[in-house]
Amino acid sequence: MARTEISTLGEFGLIKHLTRQIELKQPSSLKGVGDDAAVMKFGNKRVLMTTDLLLEGIHFNLEYVPLKHLGYKAVAVNLSDIYAMNGTPTQITVSLGISARFSLEDIEELYAGMRLACETYHVDLVGGDTSASMTGLTISITCLGAADEKDIVYRNGAKVNDLICVTGNLGTAYMGLQLLERERIVAKGKPATGDAIPAFEGREYLLERQLKPEPRRDIIEQLRKLDIHPTAMMDISDGLSSEIKHICHQSNVGCAIYEDKIPIDFKAAEVAEEMNLNIVTCALNGGEDYELLFTCDLKDYEKLLTLDDVYLVGHITKPEYGTLLIGRNGEELELQAQGWQAFNQQA
Repeated sequence: MARTEISTLGEFGLIKHLTRQIELKQPSSLKGVGDDAAVMKFGNKRVLMTTDLLLEGIHFNLEYVPLKHLGYKAVAVNLSDIYAMNGTPTQITVSLGISARFSLEDIEELYAGMRLACETYHVDLVGGDTSASMTGLTISITCLGAADEKDIVYRNGAKVNDLICVTGNLGTAYMGLQLLERERIVAKGKPATGDAIPAFEGREYLLERQLKPEPRRDIIEQLRKLDIHPTAMMDISDGLSSEIKHICHQSNVGCAIYEDKIPIDFKAAEVAEEMNLNIVTCALNGGEDYELLFTCDLKDYEKLLTLDDVYLVGHITKPEYGTLLIGRNGEELELQAQGWQAFNQQA
């Protein structure tokens, strides 16, 4: 029997392959696989649901990730998916696989971070499960949210001439990860004196973006306040290139992203230069920024200019034009989705 390596499909290819024959049978199931969250209808209510799985050694390294920060981040990345649907997160469940090397105090620290995230974003932790694990720590969180049907934003609504917007800055979380990895490697080569100080001074913001990302509830609130309804939206977990290609594919459109419009943090650019990395490539493909990527009708242009921390980076084009990066000198390059590829990261 022929054997197909999962890595040849990639994460999204695998999901597409496994779910291609699934048909929604329940009238309450409005949207299944393929967006940031599933959408279900119960009476006049619309319920959003998303889930994320985090595995030690794949998604996080406890050599430099504090357990409290890990707990906070595990919750935050799920809330980000609900906000990316223009919804409001309401409840989470938490399931853990715990190996014998973790003490009660360790898990209490993990939960302290989860509770802090729940308190910050007014979300209730309502249940879950625990199990012994033979492979370190596993965290699975499911998040429920709510939204009115008219407010929900999917990935498939982008139209030709729509504006493309991103929030915050991109590539910063990736540079924070590079700093942590560099210092981990350096520390392994030093004598075990206990007085080695990591070279993080002045770069705390980069570490925070990696260790404690914040979902952009503030942007969703601004959009609602100004009555701006994005035509398509998702959060940037795998990199801008991957995410805009998802929107273009599902909306059957093309795009033009302008290199000089991509928001980049000065410190991130500085560290990238030190490490001989191209900061634009990091911004396009680094991932884990958990910023919002959305498209808007041209009529909202003036309103968009008044938003804090929102940047216009391009526009939607006809599908035959492809998904392009427009360089600083006007050159056109096809965007390559080189972000996080889950099944290519295994040892």
